[in-house]
Amino acid sequence: MKRILIAGIVGGIVLFLWGGLSHMVVGLGEVGVQNLPQAQPVVDALRNTTPQPGFYFFPHVDRASQKMDPGAAGGPWGIVIYHPSGASQMMTGQLVNECILNIVQALLAAFLLSLAPGLRGYAWRVGFVFVLGILAAISTNVEYWNWYGFPANYTGAIMLDRLIGFLVVGLIAAALVKPAAAPMVITTPKAA
Repeated sequence: MKRILIAGIVGGIVLFLWGGLSHMVVGLGEVGVQNLPQAQPVVDALRNTTPQPGFYFFPHVDRASQKMDPGAAGGPWGIVIYHPSGASQMMTGQLVNECILNIVQALLAAFLLSLAPGLRGYAWRVGFVFVLGILAAISTNVEYWNWYGFPANYTGAIMLDRLIGFLVVGLIAAALVKPAAAPMVITTPKAA
């Protein structure tokens, strides 16, 4: 249990540091992200019409009938995550939340690795955690690409960020979390 905890904490911190490096230095978090041209009229319109923060989809879709406004066919569509209170330069809370999330992810990966007794070799254990990273990478990113039209290059870059991060977690967890010895099963010969 101690090794799982150490692997989770160290792996989570390294995953967090990799995330900072991949976004701020490598630029994976910027791929496919653009600034809205002439943003001020859009911001002014949102400020004047949308007082509540939220996740907004346009054009309007009637929830009961699942039908779009008839005049919207062939027109633009999109999503907006809106916060009317203003942008904050301080991201301390978000960074703390991300670090905690990364530690939880690495703890879960280390715990699941400890439950896989057939993975005797280091490379197999690294591969197991890497497969968990594949699940993490595709679970929302491909869905957001499919349903919300997130750019393919953004989706690919964010998935690459997750895959590299889980590879690093795998390298750490596989070194610390060894498989438990398989329980010895004693059988007695059956009488004929």
